[in-house]
Amino acid sequence: MYIYINGKFVKENEATISPFDHGFLYGLGLFETFRIYDGHPFLLDDHLERLNSGLKTINISAKYSRSEIVEILTTLMEKNGWKNAYIRLNVSAGNGEVGLQTDPYERPNVIIFSKPLPSAGELVEKEISILNIKRNTPETDFRLKSHHFLNNFLAKREIGNNPGCEGIFLTEEGFLAEGIVSNIFWVKRKTLYTPSVKTGILNGVTRQFVMKLAEKWGFEIQEGFYRPEDIENAEEIFLTNSIQEVVPVSNFHKKQMAGLEGKTVRMLHREFRKYCMTLWSRNEIV
Repeated sequence: MYIYINGKFVKENEATISPFDHGFLYGLGLFETFRIYDGHPFLLDDHLERLNSGLKTINISAKYSRSEIVEILTTLMEKNGWKNAYIRLNVSAGNGEVGLQTDPYERPNVIIFSKPLPSAGELVEKEISILNIKRNTPETDFRLKSHHFLNNFLAKREIGNNPGCEGIFLTEEGFLAEGIVSNIFWVKRKTLYTPSVKTGILNGVTRQFVMKLAEKWGFEIQEGFYRPEDIENAEEIFLTNSIQEVVPVSNFHKKQMAGLEGKTVRMLHREFRKYCMTLWSRNEIV
């Protein structure tokens, strides 16, 4: 398998970075994960908007455009022989002296990983449960998709290696936050609820896309501070992320939910299929 690293396409076992990379030493780096559907990088503009904003926040002097990333992705997909793939676009600070740096990072390390995925298929249910470990607070005013992943790692260890289960974080104050690798939504009487970004969650690209779709279909969107008991009487619960798309929840904290039978989940899944091979940004939805 080939990966892209700093202008070159190399075999995965030939890729190297310096031990002085501050992404390695201090976790100073960001990443985006997204899918390529039959050669199209879905919502790439939205992912790059979030990435570029985050790089500015952590003082990495870099900005990436659709055209340059598409050129890299096209070559990478050709070399690997894939049409449908998982992509991780990773930007770390680059090399520096040991110690905390205040000057901008001018030469970041850029690595793009990929792995093959099957064509988008049917909906797959998951169960969710409340985690004991609490969601940590963001390092900045809002959560970045950063290398600081220990909170998520420990949460995954808590629930175990069960692909059919997702853990849901609560904040220290007991409010619903997000999944280990997902955002959470629930439906009550044509209203779509989800935790506010002010709880410290990641403002997922698919989260924003789904809210835009729901508005198009006449849903009222409510973002706020909610406790677990606020979700118990939901008609449907589902999760979102950029790789798994929309994931219906069949069981919430040992209570049976609509799962695959949910009308909203089925509608969103159908709408995903309409857009996934053409859309660059959620703002193109009309």
